[in-house]
Amino acid sequence: MKKILTYIVFPIIIILLAFLIIRSIQQPVKFNKEKTLREAAAIVKLKDIRTLQVAYKNVNGKFAPCIDSLIDFYNNGKMTVIRSIGSMDDSLAVAQGKVKREAIEIPVRDTLLKNRPDFKASELKFIPFSDGDQIIMHETVKEVSGVDVPLFEAQIPYASLLKGMDRQLLVNLVYERIETDRFPGLQVGSIENPNNNAGNWE
Repeated sequence: MKKILTYIVFPIIIILLAFLIIRSIQQPVKFNKEKTLREAAAIVKLKDIRTLQVAYKNVNGKFAPCIDSLIDFYNNGKMTVIRSIGSMDDSLAVAQGKVKREAIEIPVRDTLLKNRPDFKASELKFIPFSDGDQIIMHETVKEVSGVDVPLFEAQIPYASLLKGMDRQLLVNLVYERIETDRFPGLQVGSIENPNNNAGNWE
């Protein structure tokens, strides 16, 4: 019996413990690697929302109230752009009146994000890797230093972005963010603390 314990049972226990230790070390590494990958995809979406929101505000004087409004703006909206004819550096052309600036309206989709073949407006509202969860967005007008300022925020909670990943590590991450008074996820803009539409990853 002693020999069985010494030569069979104990080695098995040692191997099992070694396996558990290695797995406990690797889990956070694997979690952080996958988290970084998912965050990168989410940041692209939030930057796209910011780009469209800034353009929407330039046209409408306020931010869009929801992502569906941004999608409609991208698909059907128009923007005014200034087209230059000639160069202001050419003093002779300026003197002869050959240098002109004219405002023209062009479709938003022909101007914004047109160099992004991976951009799909219809998917703008969905959080990557979440099985259909939607990005949370709010807009408001807030008095800042005596001036009414339009504000917006778009949020992707970790609970959605990191869905399906290690449950305990996700709970720990969310708890740590809340305890340090930070949004538990990724966010661009803020309706509480105006930040010039910055992302909390920047």
